[in-house]
Amino acid sequence: MSLIAPCHGHLSALPATLVLVRIQRQVVDYALRRRSLLADVYAGRVGVAEVCDANPYLLRAAKFHGRGSEVTCPICRKEQLTLVSWVYGEGLGQAAGSARTPAELVRMAESNEEFSVHVVEVCRSCSWNHLVQSYVLGSAPAPVRRRTGTRAGRRSAAE
Repeated sequence: MSLIAPCHGHLSALPATLVLVRIQRQVVDYALRRRSLLADVYAGRVGVAEVCDANPYLLRAAKFHGRGSEVTCPICRKEQLTLVSWVYGEGLGQAAGSARTPAELVRMAESNEEFSVHVVEVCRSCSWNHLVQSYVLGSAPAPVRRRTGTRAGRRSAAE
């Protein structure tokens, strides 16, 4: 596990995955959807070919940008799953829609406006893949400031 040096002194030298946990917002966990899909596969209602359909780009991203997990593939049970984090956001420019490592996510969170991250688990043996989590990183949009005072925000009949 590599250590991350702070970009602007905001984050201590912690492992990138621990820093990410500290700065994530609006986290959505898709564990129930995953469990339901796997129940359908095990019951024969959904074919293995339907869920083991990772495209070559995802498999390549898993190889070069993914991080290992402790979870064994629920379909082939041959190897541990790889987690791939994809970034999306208007302010990311050409980086939008690409896979990023935990270290890259930490750097992007410090220097970009709000963007979303989608974490996909993938098996590099059988091509199982499933969205497991999404969350928001980056600087939150500035709140709209309202004027204060007796006349601010109110109009008179003459206006």
